Amino acid sequence: MNVLIIGAHGQVGKHVVEKVKDYGHNPVAMVRDTDQVPYFEERNVQTVLADLQGDFRHAFYGIDAVIFAAGSGPHTGADKTIIIDQEAAIKSMELAKEFGIKRYVMLSAIAADRPEIGPSALKHYLYAKGRADEYLRHTDLDYTIVRPGGLTNDAGNGKVYASETINQRGTIPREDVASVLAHVLTVPHLEGKSFDLLSGDQKIEEVFAK
Repeated sequence: MNVLIIGAHGQVGKHVVEKVKDYGHNPVAMVRDTDQVPYFEERNVQTVLADLQGDFRHAFYGIDAVIFAAGSGPHTGADKTIIIDQEAAIKSMELAKEFGIKRYVMLSAIAADRPEIGPSALKHYLYAKGRADEYLRHTDLDYTIVRPGGLTNDAGNGKVYASETINQRGTIPREDVASVLAHVLTVPHLEGKSFDLLSGDQKIEEVFAK
């Protein structure tokens, strides 16, 4: 399966590329700048040069599934956040539909479904993520929305806690988030589902076997 990873050069995206390979799929890393290409060439990963702020439809040729792992980050201004986390995300959904790609996995953020409870500094980010998620729910794509808590650079241990809503603060290594994004690609009962995600004490395969 050819999996387009949007935001492949990001902190989570780099892990996603490796995890998608581990699951036996062919990752296609969408990158914005030519100087990002060698990182993936060294790892024998196919790349496509495209910018979320421009026309990126050519990135969808020959693709079977999409993982949207791009993000402006919670510390950018509201304008950039809306462009990337909301509008570019929605455009990628429309392109997936246009190209007949059904499977779509979204990296969101915990509290994106209820941004009013989030910290004031993050509200513009959570609202943008939430609007993109809501748009996705109303498409006919076979989507899964993953909303992780605070992201860390700790090594992943493959153990997580997932629930439709988690009413507590918590963190999770980026590597474990990437493992979940890659894992859910081929779990049919998670299509049409959204869930919060934190570090936990159960293996990913066990958590999502239910």
